[in-house]
Amino acid sequence: MGLLQTHTLSHPIPSLPPIFSSSKMHLLNSLFFSTTKIRPFSLSTQPRKLLCKPPLGKYVREDYLVKKMSAQEVEELVRGERSVPIIIDFYATWCGPCILMAQELEMLAVEYEKNAIIVKVDTDDQYEFAHNMQVRGLPTLFFISPDPSKEAIRTEGLIPIQMMRDILDTEM
Repeated sequence: MGLLQTHTLSHPIPSLPPIFSSSKMHLLNSLFFSTTKIRPFSLSTQPRKLLCKPPLGKYVREDYLVKKMSAQEVEELVRGERSVPIIIDFYATWCGPCILMAQELEMLAVEYEKNAIIVKVDTDDQYEFAHNMQVRGLPTLFFISPDPSKEAIRTEGLIPIQMMRDILDTEM
């Protein structure tokens, strides 16, 4: 019925040579870790040329039109009198969609330079404020009309720039 049997070996298993002997280790190292620099594969034989000069890191943030604000500054801005809508962007530096949204908001800030105020709030720095504003996902945008009788519009997640234009043009 049961053909299960246990066997014991009468002779020992021959010992195998070590996998990483010194000569083989050198061979493995030369296969995976080359001492010469290997250029990435490219179809072009010409070196790459930059199309434009990259921005200098220390000047980029000062030139942004969308300014980072604290919770207190945002509350003062919302409570104050204004004739243009406000867009508040709740973001995090580690959030990929937030980085993409920041690029779209910069383009929007150029288009609506005098017709909208766009600010951003880092949720890691202003955790309590983000919690009080019920920010659950990133990026979260609040569109606040200059008319106090209109309710704010809230969006969550990455939205296209055209949707932001539509909200500003028709809803505010």
